[in-house]
Amino acid sequence: MRCQGEGKIKVAVRPLQVSFSQPCVADESSTNYNAVDLTGADRGGVASVEAPSGVRWSMTIGHGAPVRAESPEGG
Repeated sequence: MRCQGEGKIKVAVRPLQVSFSQPCVADESSTNYNAVDLTGADRGGVASVEAPSGVRWSMTIGHGAPVRAESPEGG
């Protein structure tokens, strides 16, 4: 998840009962990686995002084997 703007983003995935939040900073773009190992993830679900109107955000959701996050050094 990536965000920019003052506030906190709240994400919920239902019906899997997964949720997390991410603080966002006004003049800074920040990225946060979340990986969750779930049973029952083969069923349909909905991801919802709540954020203040002044926060810009984007999110990528994937399903499958975990992906290793790339380090800032490119490794």
